[in-house]
Amino acid sequence: MNQSAARILLVEDEINLARGIRENLEAEGYAVSVVADGQTALEQILREEFQLVILDVMLPRMDGYTVCESARRAGRDTPILFLTAKGSGPDRIRGLEAGGDDYLPKPFQLRELLLRVAAILRRRTRYDAMTALDPVVRFGDNEFDFRSFRGRSWDGADQILTQKEAMILKVLAEREGEVVWRDEILDKVWGEDVLPSSRTIDNFVMRLRKRFEPDPERPRHFHTIRGIGYRFTAAADDEQ
Repeated sequence: MNQSAARILLVEDEINLARGIRENLEAEGYAVSVVADGQTALEQILREEFQLVILDVMLPRMDGYTVCESARRAGRDTPILFLTAKGSGPDRIRGLEAGGDDYLPKPFQLRELLLRVAAILRRRTRYDAMTALDPVVRFGDNEFDFRSFRGRSWDGADQILTQKEAMILKVLAEREGEVVWRDEILDKVWGEDVLPSSRTIDNFVMRLRKRFEPDPERPRHFHTIRGIGYRFTAAADDEQ
């Protein structure tokens, strides 16, 4: 995919901020649509194809978390970057739990936003390359298709992963039975992009456990190796 041709939906109700973001994105060659409320944003996400959604949290008619959750339930895997004045740890976790791929607290430098946008689009290109040869993974009574970002968990529930969740699952699954260091996950998933803390990776793995483990507190597939990283086992296996 040519990143400069990517279609981006910007959802921001602060007119001046939206104008500034749009001008900067268009200067980078992106095609940008702007909406100012959550309900309209959700309708547009469900109706059209975008390579990225930049989504404010505090919006008229429907907040950004609800927009994201609704889009994920409807099967939309479009990467979502949250923009919000709420930058605390719990708020970041709330964004991940809603299905967000990245989180940028206000106020921010426009240059950082542009770097985040480019990073998300690069990750999608890497993801397509990573999953081309082995598009489906099965573990225990779970199954996930990396092409559609959709799967089914042990209890028959449909699961839709975000881009980062799917990339982390792919990195762990292709090294089944081995200990994968956190630094390796950072390198594979984030590359040279803006790097998160190791705690962010832990939060993503917790999300995978909630989706695919019968008892997330006693994981059978996603094992923590304390102080190092994680080990993935396809066969159901109680954590040591």
